[in-house]
Amino acid sequence: MKKQIHAYYTGRVQGIGFRFTTQDIAFDLKVTGWVKNLHDGIVEVVAEAEESTLKDFLARINQYFSPYIQDTDIAWQPATGEFKDFGIEF
Repeated sequence: MKKQIHAYYTGRVQGIGFRFTTQDIAFDLKVTGWVKNLHDGIVEVVAEAEESTLKDFLARINQYFSPYIQDTDIAWQPATGEFKDFGIEF
């Protein structure tokens, strides 16, 4: 069953390639949605895929960036189907 995650990453998560790497991971796993830097230094991610794929997506992000991530806040929701691909929002 498809789900959506809405995640916020805090720590030293901007200026380290977080958005571009997250986009690459999403493309590899065929996850749709977006990633965006917020003005307060937080990175926001909205992503949709099968639940198991999203768990892999989150694990890969953590694998790459665990030294930089201080905290992660993830909300799981039903998928909306509104995304066709995965992009970087500005």
